[in-house]
Amino acid sequence: MTLRKRIIACLDVTDGRVVKGTRFLDLVDAGDPVELAARYAAEGADEITILDIGATRDARPTLLDLISRAATTLDVPLTVGGGVRGFDDAVAFLDAGADKVALNSAALADPPLVEHLADRLGSQSVVVAIDAARSGPGRWRVRAVAATEETGRDAVAWAREAVERGSGELLITSIDRDGTRSGYDLELTGAIAGSVRVPVIASGGAGSVDDVVDVLEVGASAALLASTLHFDILRIGPLKEALEARGLSVRMPSRAPSALEVAAWLG
Repeated sequence: MTLRKRIIACLDVTDGRVVKGTRFLDLVDAGDPVELAARYAAEGADEITILDIGATRDARPTLLDLISRAATTLDVPLTVGGGVRGFDDAVAFLDAGADKVALNSAALADPPLVEHLADRLGSQSVVVAIDAARSGPGRWRVRAVAATEETGRDAVAWAREAVERGSGELLITSIDRDGTRSGYDLELTGAIAGSVRVPVIASGGAGSVDDVVDVLEVGASAALLASTLHFDILRIGPLKEALEARGLSVRMPSRAPSALEVAAWLG
């Protein structure tokens, strides 16, 4: 049986607003997270991912409220990450309505945390996010803390370790391609997808239908999109129609959003 490929809409959030930049820098406002989450779900997104890129403790009550409000509007899975420091943070996200919790810096600082969460919450609820920058031919190094700190870890080796420790899914972001709309890093995605047994989500670089087709064909189970959706470069419904026409199995939206809904989302 051929598994359906997924399209995931990503909302990078800081101070309660969706933002988007290039290579994690030069952030610009992209809208209200709950409104955008509802829009993308209605348009056919298979999942929504919300990442708190500020990830400060002072912002945590705001983020929990945002998760709760978003979860009540969605009928698709919701993944939340950013600032997860331990078990209690992960549980708080799930209690607020998230279906999965994404770990990045905390998993790098304390790899056994992945095992602990997988044992207590189930691997299906644990996503390890990996931000990687090319360091040479066929080599990528992992960075932590919103891509600001070098870890010295090899991305493919860390991906394998994360899965061995219990991660049920991997979210792989190419720092080099993030926000550039120049296409996903196919070599990075293929290298990791070919070395692990869990679904791999490709992130960083989507700019066209061809980019999405290419990364799904190279082994990604899902393609994550952010700026191309926020700035109406791609729309999920037409994108899925194009993917289906290219022979990729996808879940088609049950209905198209109404003209009034689209007008409201676009302001």
